[in-house]
Amino acid sequence: MTLVGRLYHVGIVVPDIEAAQAHLGELLGITWGPVLHVDAFDVRDGEGRDLVVPNTLCYSTDAPHVELVQEVPGTVWECNEHSNLHHIGVWSDALPTDSAAYGELRCPLQLCGHEGDTAPTQFAYHRDPLGVRIELVDIAMKPMMEEFMFKAPVA
Repeated sequence: MTLVGRLYHVGIVVPDIEAAQAHLGELLGITWGPVLHVDAFDVRDGEGRDLVVPNTLCYSTDAPHVELVQEVPGTVWECNEHSNLHHIGVWSDALPTDSAAYGELRCPLQLCGHEGDTAPTQFAYHRDPLGVRIELVDIAMKPMMEEFMFKAPVA
């Protein structure tokens, strides 16, 4: 039984976002949207602790999208020796409900967006017993992402 919307992206953690754009762009013929950088990104971990971390990312312009996330050592966005395929992203039209359902299916919440005491907001990472991370993304984010993240920068 599928709980949420369809797959729309795959996220990869990389040590250098510009180098990864150049390499994967040439290797796979990918065109990239703009790089988004936030110095202070408010998130909440699966233990309920609020964290503030930097976040830098970009998406390919064509679906299914490839998302590159700049490595941030000591966080969930950390490169490792196995695979830096970080997550599979799906749209959710009921983020809190879908997140709770994933938690009940032995896919515990690992990290999510929050606004004050309200969580999850915008996104929620869940990790399943196989080690696969699923990112539920609030469907309300889709218009903004289509407008700003999935388009190549104007030269």
